[in-house]
Amino acid sequence: MDFRGRTAVITGGGGGIGAAMARAFAVRGARIVLADVDRGAMESVAAALAAGGAEVLTVPTDVTALESVRALADAAEQRFGAAHIVCNNAGVATFAEIVSSTHADWLYTMGVNFWGVVHGVETFVPRLLARGQGGHVVNTASMAGLVGMRWLGVYSASKFAVVGLTEALHRELADHGIGVSVLCPMIVQTNINENSVRNRPAAFHNPGTDPVVPDAAAMVGSVIPPDEVARRVVRGIERRDLYIFTHPEQREILRRRCARQDRMFEPDVW
Repeated sequence: MDFRGRTAVITGGGGGIGAAMARAFAVRGARIVLADVDRGAMESVAAALAAGGAEVLTVPTDVTALESVRALADAAEQRFGAAHIVCNNAGVATFAEIVSSTHADWLYTMGVNFWGVVHGVETFVPRLLARGQGGHVVNTASMAGLVGMRWLGVYSASKFAVVGLTEALHRELADHGIGVSVLCPMIVQTNINENSVRNRPAAFHNPGTDPVVPDAAAMVGSVIPPDEVARRVVRGIERRDLYIFTHPEQREILRRRCARQDRMFEPDVW
């Protein structure tokens, strides 16, 4: 895909991976639409992009609300005519063992991580199909969407759902010239942990408890900058890759998972 003259919509564009994707797309000539619940962070990213010569639109967006995502799509079309690249990237992190997770944890995490992607897909994909000019959808999941991890049960559930949705969408849109990718990063140098706590609506707070924000050093794997993730997203879009991975450590982890599944078909087990 040639990014020049294309419009890229990025939810969660106020920082981290979203802001990095915006920078990478803008350098390649794309027009940028940033969406985020954090207006200040989003405007700061937009100002830096504009200073570099990019055309940028900011749209305050709550991805958990379908009408808010529809308003985002309308604003993008009003300003730039169409959206060609859609990055359903907004996400939050929730840390706790499943047994100690609350219903509020489930509602908050699924609302942003899963329903945010669903709302992006059901809003933008019909418009991409109606125009018949191709395009690309990138849904941000996680390595925790491919391998279940302790302390990340609720988060893993939301991201597994995104992976499954994206795999199905990839098959459905292949014949329409629309690429679909699922981004599955490991640890990236972002403020997702802190932002997930700060931006959590009061309706989803757990009274009487402090949210868990683990030290990144306690997590497995190396930490990479968001701009490296964005570089891989660009390459994934250009090649129309279904899976976009970020860390070399992922290969062995996925091999072990596949091997455990494959062993279940050995005669002595089967």
